[in-house]
Amino acid sequence: MTINNSKAPLVIRLMDTRPRMLMEITNTTASTLKSVEILTVFLKDEDHGGPSRAHIRFDPIKSVQPNEKAVVSHRTWINGSPANDAQDQIGRLEVVAGATKPYVLDISWEDVEGKTQFQRIPVGH
Repeated sequence: MTINNSKAPLVIRLMDTRPRMLMEITNTTASTLKSVEILTVFLKDEDHGGPSRAHIRFDPIKSVQPNEKAVVSHRTWINGSPANDAQDQIGRLEVVAGATKPYVLDISWEDVEGKTQFQRIPVGH
């Protein structure tokens, strides 16, 4: 699954690589993007309707070269503890055609001038 906005510099793709799903980020620009970071995604509680008990943290990436890809590591946390592969929640960020997108990936990076840039990508099902 690829998530793309034709005006946005980053394209996101989730790859099902059993037992874990990975996220790939593609830099579609002609410039190196530095300090690429995805903010933590707090997931809605599916069972109790209350505050979120699960969230996904992503490791930062030092840089992504022009027209290149980087794989982003993540960890799902549930009730304050790291989840195992069977409990991983990143699949909830997959986009299903026609489904509501309840989550967003907030991504920041530094451009060639050292200015922080920002992109928001709606995701999820």
